[in-house]
Amino acid sequence: MRSFSYSRPSTFAEACHDSEHTRFLAGGTNLIDLMKSDVERPRHVVDIGSLPMRHIEDRPDGGLRLGALVTNADTAAHPLVTDRYPLLASAILAGASPQIRNMATNGGNLNQRTRCHYFYDPAMACNKRSPGTGCSARGGRNRIMAVLGTSDACIATFPSDMCIALAALNATINLHGPNGERVVGMRDYHCLPGDTPWRDNILQPGEIVTAIDLPPAPFGPHHTYLKVRDRLSFAFAIVSVAVGLRMKDGQIERGSIALGGMGTKPWCVPQAEALLEGQSPSHSLFRDVAGRLLHGAVADRDNAAKIRLAPRVIERALWQAASGTPQSQTDKTIR
Repeated sequence: MRSFSYSRPSTFAEACHDSEHTRFLAGGTNLIDLMKSDVERPRHVVDIGSLPMRHIEDRPDGGLRLGALVTNADTAAHPLVTDRYPLLASAILAGASPQIRNMATNGGNLNQRTRCHYFYDPAMACNKRSPGTGCSARGGRNRIMAVLGTSDACIATFPSDMCIALAALNATINLHGPNGERVVGMRDYHCLPGDTPWRDNILQPGEIVTAIDLPPAPFGPHHTYLKVRDRLSFAFAIVSVAVGLRMKDGQIERGSIALGGMGTKPWCVPQAEALLEGQSPSHSLFRDVAGRLLHGAVADRDNAAKIRLAPRVIERALWQAASGTPQSQTDKTIR
C-alpha cells in the first residue's frame, strides 16, 4: 500500500476537503481493498467516522431519514425500516455477507465502485480506472457485465443491492460539501459511463453523503426484491428486481421498478412504470413492462444470457408484488 496522510475530523467543515486526491473512509469495506490492489491511490484519507450521521429517524412528511454512517446491518434490522420499508431491508440482506454488512455503511454503499475484475487488475486496460486505456471487458470474459446503459468506453455493472431498492423507493440523497448542502434524487445520483466512465456519480470534490431520505411508503405488502445470482450467499446479482405496487381493488394504481445486475447504474424506466397505472395484473401486461425495461439492451461476448433471463425474473417479481407475497431470501429458484 502506498503512503498517505490521515485525519479524523469532528465537523463537516473540517472534513470537506476540495481535493481530487482525498478519499473519505467510513466502513472501509471497499476503499481499503482498492488501496491494497493499487487501484485507489489517495494522498490523504479523511476518516468521517466521528461525524454525526449514525441515526435513523422519522421525517415530518411521514418518511424516514437514514444516516450515512449507519451500517447496512443496523439499517436492515431497524424496526422503522422492517415495518415500513421491508423492500429495503430485503435488498440489504440479499447483499454481501453478515460480516461485511456489519461494517459497510449506507453512504459507502451508495459510493462503492464496480466489482468488474478488469477494474481491479491494474495490469488490464480499464477506462474507469485509467482513462483512455480502453475497456478489456469488451470482448473479454464479460458474463457478469452490464447490458443496459453501456458505452464504447465501459460495460461495468453497478454492484449494489441496497441502491436498487432505494431507486424503486424514489429516495433522495443529502450532500454536504465546500459549497454547502444540496439534495439529489436517487435516480439521478449515479452516472452513465458515456465518454467519462471514471465518474460514477454526481459528487463534487470534497462532497460527502450525510443522509438518505425515504418518502412515505405506499406499497404495504405489495413489494418484492428478487435477486438471481450464482450462489445463495455473498454473490453479486446476475439479475435483480425491486418492485413496489400501490394496489386498490385488485388494480395497480402506481408501480415502481428498478433493475440491478443489468445496468451500469440502478436501472429505472419511467415509461415502463407508467404502463402499470390503472391496470389489472396479467401476463401480457407484465411481459410488456419487461420488454420496455429491457429496451435497448446490448449484449457483448458472454452476457447475452442476461437478456434472455431478465424478462422471466421481472415478470415473477411483478407477480410476487401484485399478490403480496414478497420474495424469501432463501428461495432463489426461477422456474
